[in-house]
Amino acid sequence: MRGRLCSKIGCAREAVATLTYDYGDRMAALGPLGRAGDPHAHDLCAAHTERLSVPQGWVVLTHDALAR
Repeated sequence: MRGRLCSKIGCAREAVATLTYDYGDRMAALGPLGRAGDPHAHDLCAAHTERLSVPQGWVVLTHDALAR
């Protein structure tokens, strides 16, 4: 059985991390795969995790398990 897939359109790789946003504080949080089905979270594969970029002025919080 295959795991969850990356949320990026056209990507069929297996997800390894979950990305969430806090728009009010201009933060993005990247961590291990979260609960499935959370409509406010985006699962990312390793390639998209490495290429993650956020708007200027935003902060990315990365969980130690995903040290980039």
